[in-house]
Amino acid sequence: MENVMNPGTVTLMPLVISAIMVILGLVLWFFVNRASVKANQQIALLNTLVEQQKRQIVLLRRLCDANEQAEVSHEDSGSGAAPQVAAQENDDDFISLVAER
Repeated sequence: MENVMNPGTVTLMPLVISAIMVILGLVLWFFVNRASVKANQQIALLNTLVEQQKRQIVLLRRLCDANEQAEVSHEDSGSGAAPQVAAQENDDDFISLVAER
């Protein structure tokens, strides 16, 4: 009976189980923390993207206002072909801008 129930192994088992649980807890904490850091980085990048899009929208509105003023001034001068060419060139510039969603 003494060979089956060795007192050294019985007292050592809770210590081993505790060590395994601590190691598993640390590994789990590492992956959760890593995912949290990546999520925070993505949020920061998305905030930067939103700020850049807002700046682009402000610039686009300024360009539209300037374009409207230029068209009004060209219509007053009476030339027909030049404003259409200028407006078409400005339309090509707007393609590269990202619209707000």
